[in-house]
Amino acid sequence: MRNPKSTPLITQHAHVTERIIAAFYDVYNTLGYGFLEKVYENALAHELRKRGFSVVQQARITVWYDGISVGEYLADMLVNDLVILERKAAEEIRPEHSAQLLNYLRATTHQVGLILNFGPKPGIRRRIYDTARTVNRTPNIPRPTPSNPQSTPQTL
Repeated sequence: MRNPKSTPLITQHAHVTERIIAAFYDVYNTLGYGFLEKVYENALAHELRKRGFSVVQQARITVWYDGISVGEYLADMLVNDLVILERKAAEEIRPEHSAQLLNYLRATTHQVGLILNFGPKPGIRRRIYDTARTVNRTPNIPRPTPSNPQSTPQTL
């Protein structure tokens, strides 16, 4: 069930996520199942760019703790500096895939992410993370702890 507080975030990003999902299905329907994740990443990046999106592959995400950088991750793609994409080529989308995306959202000021699975059956999961408690919209800034009631993750 959707959290009513997440509805504005869904609506705000729907114009982008719907077009990303359409590109995902075009790539999946053309290539099918069985390639390595990198093949799907490159094909999807190409398809998104054809559709006018700005795409950063292997986008660097810095994790902050107590005002210092404590690590870095590479998200598969960042689209229009707005939506984080994680692509998988697995049997199904698993809880650890959702946890990975949620951590990427926590580590940035991006609010919406998509998991796109190029498995035997195509799969999609939307995740949002309310960053309303973020004072500054500068990417990769230190953020409040997840125990903050204003920062509850939502599954869409």
